Amino acid sequence: MQVFTDLSQVPEGFGPSVVTIGNFDGVHRGHQAVLGRIVELARAGGRAAVAVTFDPHPAVVHRPDSAPELLTGLDDRLELLAATGLDAVLVVEYTLDFAAQTPEEFVTRWLVEGLAARTVVVGHDVRFGKDNSGTLATMVELGGAHGFEVVAVDDVGECVPPSGTGRQRWSSSAVRALLAEGDVAQAADVLGRPHRVRGTVVHGDARGRELGFPTANLGGITGMVPADGVYAGRLLRPALAAAEPDHPDTRLPAAISIGTNPTFDGVERRVEAYVLDRDDLELYDEEVVLELVERLRPTLRFDGIEPLVAQMHDDVARARTILG
Repeated sequence: MQVFTDLSQVPEGFGPSVVTIGNFDGVHRGHQAVLGRIVELARAGGRAAVAVTFDPHPAVVHRPDSAPELLTGLDDRLELLAATGLDAVLVVEYTLDFAAQTPEEFVTRWLVEGLAARTVVVGHDVRFGKDNSGTLATMVELGGAHGFEVVAVDDVGECVPPSGTGRQRWSSSAVRALLAEGDVAQAADVLGRPHRVRGTVVHGDARGRELGFPTANLGGITGMVPADGVYAGRLLRPALAAAEPDHPDTRLPAAISIGTNPTFDGVERRVEAYVLDRDDLELYDEEVVLELVERLRPTLRFDGIEPLVAQMHDDVARARTILG
């Protein structure tokens, strides 16, 4: 998949294309269904399948104090978008100047002239252009003027929100609510895969090693960190996988702790992973990805090291069973 971060990077003669627009945070199953439809349309017409997305998220620009926590960083978003079969993604730097474009300016410059769109796929509730003044009707009108077809798609799928009251469509907001409750299993059902966070392994207090459970502590984390607790999951090593795809240590079962270590009066919230039954890994300064499969328990405060270690043994045993 080609990734463009500016229209100047789009090759001359690119297209014609089938284009969609969105933030695609999390690239959940609803996104995947729509993107799959775009790829089908593109293949049927011999065209390029393209998604236009934004970085940073528009909410970060317009309301930074109340913007939602993002499910995925840009690297993971692009990796997930590539898995849908898209031919290209245009990552637009979202700024106030960009947001000030009229709907026609946006469509003309970015979709028609930039990507040679012949089909534009959008949701029924699409909004674009200055003050979100562009609607589905606007897009259809502009399509008539510029020679592209508009395909409107319905929301796909439903899930049960944490409140358990009623059902709601698959959405990034639904996943955020589930992760805030620590329900990574239900979040995975909406995402179509385990939720991930990415970071670089940094030095910690080495307390885990002293207790017999050496952990990889993550810094510079991207991706929404779920509620405090202990989780069964996996540690992935992208660089090793790229260099040696068949290496057995590219994907490792792990028990993952999120929280402040209250037994030791900790105040800093940390994300750390113990790779099951391994004390020989050297991961410092390596970028890793953690997949969170199932929550084992909430964070607890123990009356001393012995009950803590006993619980850690139990956590590891349960994680081993869950992960197979």
